[in-house]
Amino acid sequence: MEKIIILDFGSQTTQLIGRRLRELKEYCEIIPYNKFPEQTGDIKGVILSGSPYSVYDPTAFKADINQIRGKYPVLGICYGAQFMAYTAGGNVEAAGSREYGRANLSYIDNNDPLFKDINSGSQIWMSHGDSITKIPANFKKIASSDDLELAAFHIEGEKTWGVQFHPEVFHTLDGMLLLENFLNICGCKRDWSPASFIETTVAQLKSQLGNDKVVLGLSGGVDSSVAAVLLNKAIGKNLTCIFVDHGLLRKNEFETVMKDYEHLGLNVIGVNAKDYFYDMLKGESDPEKKRKIIGSGFIDIFDQEAHKIKDVKWLAQGTIYPDIIESLSITGTVIKSHHNVGGLPEKMNLKLCEPLRLLFKDEVRRVGNELGMMHHLIKRQPFPGPGLAVRILGDITPEKVQILQEADDIFINGLRDWNLYDKVWQAGAILLPVQSVGVMGDERTYENAIALRAVTSTDAMTADWAQLPYEFLAKVSNDIINKVKGVNRVVYDISSKPPATIEWE
Repeated sequence: MEKIIILDFGSQTTQLIGRRLRELKEYCEIIPYNKFPEQTGDIKGVILSGSPYSVYDPTAFKADINQIRGKYPVLGICYGAQFMAYTAGGNVEAAGSREYGRANLSYIDNNDPLFKDINSGSQIWMSHGDSITKIPANFKKIASSDDLELAAFHIEGEKTWGVQFHPEVFHTLDGMLLLENFLNICGCKRDWSPASFIETTVAQLKSQLGNDKVVLGLSGGVDSSVAAVLLNKAIGKNLTCIFVDHGLLRKNEFETVMKDYEHLGLNVIGVNAKDYFYDMLKGESDPEKKRKIIGSGFIDIFDQEAHKIKDVKWLAQGTIYPDIIESLSITGTVIKSHHNVGGLPEKMNLKLCEPLRLLFKDEVRRVGNELGMMHHLIKRQPFPGPGLAVRILGDITPEKVQILQEADDIFINGLRDWNLYDKVWQAGAILLPVQSVGVMGDERTYENAIALRAVTSTDAMTADWAQLPYEFLAKVSNDIINKVKGVNRVVYDISSKPPATIEWE
């Protein structure tokens, strides 16, 4: 399959580049800046991402781009552009002040194919602390902004370009057109689609797995469910799914999901492990440790169940791209651990299969729809692998779980009743580790506070708080306080991501 390679130098928006190319129906892969593939036959072009570093910083990410320049069409974005100019003998210097936010192109070379059908005055988005102040002799300026003389360049004699703005972000209004122009320069067919992904992935799974037996950890969510259906399509009866009830699912979720899986024709083993996880989590309040305890517990359960099945060689998981990115960025900064990202102990002696690891959530849903899965499974909102453990701030007890399950059930069913569920990317209730004073009847109470969280997003990399109707929030708050014993206060979270995360822990 033809592809664009995106070399990741650590930018927070690298994943957006990939998303935009997928939206343009071009398959792409994001790989570390220093890991250019040895097999290059199907590569149509290369994009160099931005970076949090300056090109002249001794610790900056550096790569030998001589192996790609002149061989493939290349587009450098922000740091990628500066890196090409700097390593070719140009000057890159710290800007007087960080250039961040909206700007407009005051000059465009309309004869350049990268800017085909883009006009002067087009809005762009800047995010850099450095600027290219001088380009080498064979570099040609093709765009400027009011504050940036060298907003874009073309290397003459090569299909190589650089832009000092971010075409991948929403606020660069002609960014998609610029990326489309680059794909046209690359001669891309742009035939990537959910149907083509399914066809290619099923063929790859058949080749990868052969007649081996596979065990898959189901969570009830769209990611693991789509992964299961794909694997079932590829290897059929050689797939065994395990759905573990760790006692931290939503109210009645275990029973509901098991019924759903019957309709998919999957071979599913349900495991009740509530007491096991409650014992392991007893007294633990640290969010990272809770995630790791649950991740370790899942592995233990899988290990036990896998040994009941003869000759299992693979563990499959519904890992998607945001899981990988948030678990460990290229800069080495861990944002949060995900229970389904690697880390399998050697004692399991199982190889890892992750058929969705390069997809974003909305792409997974489109694949599920193409597979003919039920609407409510495809549209199910994301739910963290550690479940309510990361929505109970502080230590975990069965009593706290029950309080949160009841409050969450009222909130989620309320969203459905008010036809708001499909308009929200992710929603849930959080049990706070604080008590507050209240009055119920003629008595003073000192009970728990619940925070409600609902966000809108397309890929979970960024999110904004959902502006739900006041009448709805009032109804939900009233129902929770009146119906859930132990709660006397409800608040609503109006934080965006970034700087906050979607989950509180």
